[in-house]
Amino acid sequence: MKTFSLIFLFLFLVNCKEKTTNKNLNEAPIAQQEKLLYATGFSIEDFQDFKVLTIKNPWPKSEQTFRYALISKEMASKITLNKDDYDGILITPIEKIVVTSTTHIPGLELLNVENTLIGFPGTDYVSSEKTRALIDAGTIRELGKNESINTEVLLELRPEVVIGFGIDGNNKTFDNIQKAGIPVIFNGEWIEASPLAKAEWIKIFGALYNKKKEADAIFETIAADYTEAKAIAQQANNQPTVLSGAMHKDIWYLPSGTSSEAILLKDANANYLYSDTTEKGSLSLSFETVFEKAKDADIWISPSFYPSLEALEKANAHYTKFKAFKTGQMYSFVSTTGATGGVSYFEMGMARPDLVLKDLIKVCHPELMEDYEPYFFKKLN
Repeated sequence: MKTFSLIFLFLFLVNCKEKTTNKNLNEAPIAQQEKLLYATGFSIEDFQDFKVLTIKNPWPKSEQTFRYALISKEMASKITLNKDDYDGILITPIEKIVVTSTTHIPGLELLNVENTLIGFPGTDYVSSEKTRALIDAGTIRELGKNESINTEVLLELRPEVVIGFGIDGNNKTFDNIQKAGIPVIFNGEWIEASPLAKAEWIKIFGALYNKKKEADAIFETIAADYTEAKAIAQQANNQPTVLSGAMHKDIWYLPSGTSSEAILLKDANANYLYSDTTEKGSLSLSFETVFEKAKDADIWISPSFYPSLEALEKANAHYTKFKAFKTGQMYSFVSTTGATGGVSYFEMGMARPDLVLKDLIKVCHPELMEDYEPYFFKKLN
């Protein structure tokens, strides 16, 4: 009788253990959806014992969805998830990470976890002093070019996750990394519709590092500063007309009216001359079409990568016929760089739209921002 009781107790305990350690989405408790204010490209669900990060349509015209389970170290030994349900199962907080775009670096730095970055493709493009110091110290390995990451070095580093981005879903390098058992999370911040939606992707890093409260607080501060700056811009008595972009070969590329760049100019209370266009992506126009509409624009912003008026004139003497060129009202972010030439705007601009907006208000309405020193945009010499 005693032996039978012990066997029954053992089977009971084993059965209970199996019920609490093997979970899939169908058996898990009802999830609590984490609140997002602007972003639509991802979601985070809290199932009490673990979280599920879902990435939706991470590149233009994508219909793919990716799901990742995030389990804290405390719970890792207590539950088992079905690998077939996810594109990756990660133990948090992450201790070793590889990111592939400079736009991902602010998410690490704002949360003070940049020391977990162990590899990056094209380290010369990094402008941040904090991350550059880690690169110079040799703790962040060079991984080659983004379109052809050195997978041999990456696999040697064995990161727990790679943060990638997709243009069209065809990336053999990421496929090989995933086949090696390293999850790749596709960051689609760059295709979000608004500046604040792009910035909200810091919450993904908050989930990966168990720093939800910190990520939420950082984003709330950025959003509040953005809203405050927008309100200041509405006090302006005038609305300057604005032109953007420049020629590449025979085509003038400039932001569409649906782009985040156009939204920033609108929020800066400027009259962007192409704000009524609805195309997705950039506009592609002839010089003659742009000149006819924008020759008398008050301000010309972001004239491609030209760093000076002289460089613009050498590229195309017709640029000198624009009013903004004649009056010197031309502004660009290309001269704000890090120690190795990385452009700060390309690294921080997406994460800090509040700073970009303040820069644009300073450009368009300097009387409203007299004591403000622009962070990215400087007048061309």
